[in-house]
Amino acid sequence: MDESNYDEFGNYIGPELATSSEEESEVEHDVEEADSNHSEDEGPGLMAMELRVEAPQTQIVLHEDKQYYPDAEDVFGPGVEALVQEEDTQPLTEPIIAPITERKFQVDESAQLPDTMYTKEFLVDLLGHPNMVRNIALGGHLHHGKTALLDVLVAATHSWPEWDAATPIATPTTKMRQPNERAFGYTDVHRLERQRGIGLKSMPMSLVAQNTKGKSYALNIMDTPGHANFIDEVAAALRLADGVVVVVDAVEGVMSGTERVIRAAVREGLGITLVINKVDRLILELKLPPEDAYIKLKHTVEEVNNTIATCPHTDASMRVSPELGNVCFASASFGWCFSLESFAARYVDTWQMPVAPKELARRLWGDVYYHAERRTFMQRRAPDGKQAVRSFVHFVLEPLYKIFAQVVGEDEPQLRTTLNALGIRLRKADYAMNARDLLRRVLCHFFGPPTGLVDMCVAHIKSPAANARAKTENLYTGQMDGATAVAMRT
Repeated sequence: MDESNYDEFGNYIGPELATSSEEESEVEHDVEEADSNHSEDEGPGLMAMELRVEAPQTQIVLHEDKQYYPDAEDVFGPGVEALVQEEDTQPLTEPIIAPITERKFQVDESAQLPDTMYTKEFLVDLLGHPNMVRNIALGGHLHHGKTALLDVLVAATHSWPEWDAATPIATPTTKMRQPNERAFGYTDVHRLERQRGIGLKSMPMSLVAQNTKGKSYALNIMDTPGHANFIDEVAAALRLADGVVVVVDAVEGVMSGTERVIRAAVREGLGITLVINKVDRLILELKLPPEDAYIKLKHTVEEVNNTIATCPHTDASMRVSPELGNVCFASASFGWCFSLESFAARYVDTWQMPVAPKELARRLWGDVYYHAERRTFMQRRAPDGKQAVRSFVHFVLEPLYKIFAQVVGEDEPQLRTTLNALGIRLRKADYAMNARDLLRRVLCHFFGPPTGLVDMCVAHIKSPAANARAKTENLYTGQMDGATAVAMRT
């Protein structure tokens, strides 16, 4: 560098320099001369190599003219609208990816009421007579069949073709392994209840059902959830009810949920009745002989009585037992439910027996045995007691086991003979059904509607008029001698 071209402050004072345009023209001229010389050396037959010389980028570019990223039009193409938002325009309460919401979360029947075997006016008229009304709460442990038991009442009083076409499902494991949209409970109207297979809310339902004598009653039933997290729903339902039907699985017996419901019912002073559900599991799953099945059922009844006895302020009148009429046996998945009196009434009507159904039912439980040769009932300690068979096993379980064996055996000629002897007529297409569907069809014809359950509720659960005084004294917090309390007690 020549120092004579700069002053003491470093400023250039020498001759004028060539401009950038002049330098570019000189570089281009040099490139053209190099190309011409190279082409002459290589000859016309060889491809000339291109000599690239990059010009120095010394021009000045303003900040607003700089482009670091491509425009939206270059990326997405012309005609596409691109909205640019700053990152703080979306509030923290709003998720980045919103979940899928379903506006309709319940099955709505408000537009069209379900078809029933009775008129809606008849139900309204019955509700106007408190003595013909029963307010009932269905309670029990999780998956013991409370909703399925209510489905049996609905199927007997409503036109419900989906229930008839659904495959019977006995256990939650089978339900999850073989999902069936038509097998959901009638009161499972919430979508979460249908997805999870459990009840979440107490669901009320009113219907008209007949007892064994053909008399109609209005039943206000509260189907309560069995999960421990929803015990508050059970407590609210018991406040509205005059009695509770405790549903117990015949295989599992009394569980923690069952004990909670029984203690709550005793605390509210409600009448307690028992339904031993899923009796079919003793036959199809455990494959117990009839005598062992009776011992298992008796043990379940004793468990319930022991739980009642451990509660405070209880007495012998709260004991449950089949011969007292406050215990029913059921298989809700196969659509049948009976009490000893309803089963005895079938014997009396079929064989024209000269005995009252209540008297026969009293001999169908406990240590009572039937001597087939003498046709008499006796105790085991009798001289000929060893040849006798327990009456419940002889009259109830053995015929039930025979029906199960005939249907599951798939021997159509023998099954036709048996059903004709029982007065059951099926269509030819019914015999082509699978075993579980055919078993439900046969047992529904054999047992008929659940009149035994209605008899139990009418006899052992007080009507609203009869229970008004006890309900008022237990729940009302105002003055008992006031006009309001007197009106509620009467």
